[in-house]
Amino acid sequence: MKSYILVFLQFFIIFLMILPVGAPTEDLEIGLSVFGFGTLIGVLALLKNEMGNFNIRPDIKEDCTLVTTGIYAYIRHPMYTAVLIMMGAIVIMYPVKALFVLYSVLIVVLLIKMFYEESLWKCKSEEYINYTQSTKRVIPFIF
Repeated sequence: MKSYILVFLQFFIIFLMILPVGAPTEDLEIGLSVFGFGTLIGVLALLKNEMGNFNIRPDIKEDCTLVTTGIYAYIRHPMYTAVLIMMGAIVIMYPVKALFVLYSVLIVVLLIKMFYEESLWKCKSEEYINYTQSTKRVIPFIF
């Protein structure tokens, strides 16, 4: 149930954040470049991750395998990174107070989801515990 709530919150916040799309923008070129960079990270993660492993919920599938190559060699959660970058781009293009607040809430929701997913992986796999020693969560070399 916790997984479903976290995914619902994530997508509801994203939905609210994209509502102003089409309104007058600021820094459109920068925002689109940042959005494109986030999209590239997401695509790299999907290409490296076997689709049988992909799960939008933080639950661990029974027969999944840990992916530690490609972009996963640098960060453990590239899809979260991609979402944060793309939604950050929306804030750049539409810099209104409500979007800053929604983005902050999105960060909190994704952190909760990330820590929950990691706790499940740590219970399932010694390999994951070792993997956490050589990678960061969402920002290479930082966090």
